[in-house]
Amino acid sequence: MDNFASYLIFLVAFSLPLFLLQPSPTIGSLSAVTEIARIGVILDQASRPGKEAKVAIEIATQDFNINAHQLSVFHFQNSRNKPVHTAIAAKELLDKHSVKAILGGHTWEEASAIAEVISKADHDIPLFLSLADTTPLQASDQWPFLVQAVPTQSTQMNAVAAILQSWGIRQVTLIYETSLLASSSSSIISDLSQAFRQTGCELTHILPLTSGSCVLDEELEILKRQQRKVFVMHTSLELGVRLFQAAKKMEMTGDGYLWIATNRITDLFHSFNSTMTSSLKGMVGVKSYFPENTLEFQDFRKRFRQKFLADYPEEEHQEPGIFAVQGYNAMKLLEKYSPGNFDNRRPLPESTVEIVNVMAKGYHSVYWTEGSGFSETVDGDINGATAYTHSMDNVGQALWPVQPWYARRQHRNLAESSWNRMRVGVPAQSLFKQFVNVEFDSEKNQTVIGGFVIAVFDEMMKQMNLPYDYVPFYGSYDELIRQIPAEKFDAIAGDVTIVSRRHEYADFTQPYTESGLEMIVPIRSRLSNQPWLFMKPFTAKMWWLIAGITLYNGFIIWLIERTHCDYLQGSIITQIGIIIWLGFTTLFTLRGDVLHSNLSRMAVVVWLFVALIITQSYTASLASMLTAQRLEPAITSVEALRNMNATVGYCNGSFINYYLKEVLDFEDVKVKSYNSTHRYAEALNSGEIAAIFLEVPAAKVFLAQYCKSFIRTGETFKVGGFGFAFPRKFSWLSDANKALMNVSESGMLKELEDAFLISEKCVDDESFPNEDESLSPRSFAILFELTAGASTLVLVMYIIISIRQFHESHPEITNFFQLISAFIADQWHQMRQ
Repeated sequence: MDNFASYLIFLVAFSLPLFLLQPSPTIGSLSAVTEIARIGVILDQASRPGKEAKVAIEIATQDFNINAHQLSVFHFQNSRNKPVHTAIAAKELLDKHSVKAILGGHTWEEASAIAEVISKADHDIPLFLSLADTTPLQASDQWPFLVQAVPTQSTQMNAVAAILQSWGIRQVTLIYETSLLASSSSSIISDLSQAFRQTGCELTHILPLTSGSCVLDEELEILKRQQRKVFVMHTSLELGVRLFQAAKKMEMTGDGYLWIATNRITDLFHSFNSTMTSSLKGMVGVKSYFPENTLEFQDFRKRFRQKFLADYPEEEHQEPGIFAVQGYNAMKLLEKYSPGNFDNRRPLPESTVEIVNVMAKGYHSVYWTEGSGFSETVDGDINGATAYTHSMDNVGQALWPVQPWYARRQHRNLAESSWNRMRVGVPAQSLFKQFVNVEFDSEKNQTVIGGFVIAVFDEMMKQMNLPYDYVPFYGSYDELIRQIPAEKFDAIAGDVTIVSRRHEYADFTQPYTESGLEMIVPIRSRLSNQPWLFMKPFTAKMWWLIAGITLYNGFIIWLIERTHCDYLQGSIITQIGIIIWLGFTTLFTLRGDVLHSNLSRMAVVVWLFVALIITQSYTASLASMLTAQRLEPAITSVEALRNMNATVGYCNGSFINYYLKEVLDFEDVKVKSYNSTHRYAEALNSGEIAAIFLEVPAAKVFLAQYCKSFIRTGETFKVGGFGFAFPRKFSWLSDANKALMNVSESGMLKELEDAFLISEKCVDDESFPNEDESLSPRSFAILFELTAGASTLVLVMYIIISIRQFHESHPEITNFFQLISAFIADQWHQMRQ
């Protein structure tokens, strides 16, 4: 009996708290209940967000009924922060408890696991309220039952972009945790990039880290060498603290550096002690905002602290955070989004973000509101009216760790800084002295630096009002750019091309010259030195017609005149030769003295008239071909160069060497460098190289000097133009671009181009005469070969016939060599007589 009483007391004591947690309907309301609504909740009950949400949901069940005609029963499941366990829990809620709705999933990995299980359900599809703030756009189309119960992170990223814009920061590095964002890393990158596009910022580097990464020092060392200064940190609290502590040890925090943490870290600030807070001193963060000064929240806060302490006595801090607020508010949504009603599934809007700056034992807060700007208070707080501004300088105290260094309105006077004057590096071995000319003036005993590039830089710096000194650098252009992160130079002024790999070491102004890479080849005549040029005036049909009519006229004359002249008679072969001879001789003369018939004279006169017109037309057409300038490139494309295995040239020390080998696929042995324009011209004219590749500004100067020998050809390859280089941390870059635009729009840039580049004198006539202006024997090679061959043939035939006749008159000589010797002696004897 005593045992039974003890058991009964235990049962009542155990059941009473559970009973008290259920809604307390009246007698009338109990009679109105028509069904029991089973609701599943899946949370990581070992994490701070899961614990807060669970307590808040249990409190919410005491405050209101989801539906007056339903009795709600909640079934809690533990996800253990693993998608596999999350999926198992969701399947159990569907199969065992037949829940009508599921609430949970603080990460997208968990949320997507729940949604995938629900989509495969055989029975009624339940409603799913996701607590994840990163949801891909296509998720709502794939799973129409999914409702995002919390605001998305896009507003948080817009706040980050607004902070950076206010401080004039353009280059940002994102550090994110891969284990945290295995499937949603694209979401943070996309949201941040989209926010940056609205403000002009640029996500220049992305560093993924694992939660247990042991190489933080190595990764930070790389970032330090690359002059990375501004970081957005999207990691778990544990990894974020480790990373920031490692950065402190490497002196990558404080003056000159900016670390911005997202709400993955800042939303947990209320849950840890002042010791951990002080370890993050100097960090700036964006934090989810909710009003804490309302009476409703104060009542909720009191009840939450009591229940949280009872449920989780091991937790040191019992303050409710954003996860408790979101869990409580999600219960209100269950009535609005009843199962089966999937309309209006847009995520909850979030318009205000809290911006925190971590100090010694806490943090200072200001606020940013979408569409309004920064403020010290928020509308609706008990503090009164809110004044908004778009500048971080105008809110709160001057507590921001980077404000004096980054703020565009508070630039330090460079003349008063530690290095006083800018050291501007200049390439001392520029191929084109028109761009940069470094010479030593023995009379003044100093180095004189000039040229087009230097003149443009001077005009730009005049408008920026910054002091500077030029320092010549003897080395390649890539080595020159590397001197900026090495802190040897503060800027580079030279004919330096903007290419992607150089952005690792410096930032560039906008190009101030035309951009592109051009191929230059020798000029050749299209016709004048072709071996069959003499045939070009007439077409093939015309030549065949002339030959036919000539032979026909010769046959007519022979037929008429053969009875009058003995020399027109003879064997058949003799007669054919006479016909051909008569036909072609009448092209050039009437020969009336040897013609005996008036009929033949009439035919010859008409033919001679026609022949005169034909020959004059031929002469005029050939003369036009020989004298007109019909010039064309010797080679027309890069493909032709590669097919003929040709050697090409480029400017010594430039990036073109890399472009020719890696992009245009020329072999290393087929690429030669030169250090003067004269060597370029010599190599092209001698055939040492078939083409040269120059940037557009350099090509203009070269063709101005050698205007008759060479020509541009082929396509223009897209590469960056010339730009001035500055350190990556240089905050005056936009001012430099504005100054360059002023130089261009004022007409000064055009005047400098005319003075330094366009005025070049053409030196072709003095150094490299154009051989195409004089006709060479090549144009008439075929004719010369024809007449020489005919004469040689006649000579050989004459010698053979003469030797045969000599042998017939001296049959006693039977030896061939004796016969030849006797023949030569006989001929020599006849010549002596």
